[in-house]
Amino acid sequence: MTESVPIRVLLADDHPLVLEGISSRLGTEAHLEVVGLAHNGQEALELAAQLRPDVVMMDVSMPVMNGLEATQIFQQRFPSVRVLILSMHDNREYILQLIRAGASGYILKDVSSDELIKAIETVHQGGTYFSASASQSLFSLDEASAAPMTPSTPDPDSQPLTPREETVLRLLAEGGSNKDIARTLDISVRTVETHRQNIKTKLNIQTAAGLTRFAIEQGLVELK
Repeated sequence: MTESVPIRVLLADDHPLVLEGISSRLGTEAHLEVVGLAHNGQEALELAAQLRPDVVMMDVSMPVMNGLEATQIFQQRFPSVRVLILSMHDNREYILQLIRAGASGYILKDVSSDELIKAIETVHQGGTYFSASASQSLFSLDEASAAPMTPSTPDPDSQPLTPREETVLRLLAEGGSNKDIARTLDISVRTVETHRQNIKTKLNIQTAAGLTRFAIEQGLVELK
């Protein structure tokens, strides 16, 4: 990775050993900077107001304020901050609730440190990231037994997506960066950016988390 301003990361977990371990690992990466450690969602919000992180990585199950409540408030107070959930739970409803709340990614605590770093980089760049187990829970569940999602309310004046836009949306929802999508579809990065903006405009959805939720609801996302 080229030299640039480090990605500012705030960690939130009620287990000190987890915080210390992740902080220590991220500290070995020159392009990442751990700016604060929180033990619950309330502390994470208070520290975010002071430290202005780029990415908040937090657990779901925490005292005082859990990760779901904190994610909802982050979206209201700090919409530019990317929330990445790090959890031991791969329950589908857990994951869906966090997506609805505005989380940009969901990874399990059994992932490798390299994947954890990749997840931080991906959400910071505006993408979404789900670890393999989280994807299995989201996208491979038998539809007959799946709990229904509350559908998004479409803009009555919205235009339908073209087949190419649907493909770009699916790849975005699967965590692909603009460069990845350009390479996959053999088009330029600028063309991907244009498709992405057109999708946002047509759907009236401006966040990566919102686009991911829409793609899931419409059945556009497939497990790789």
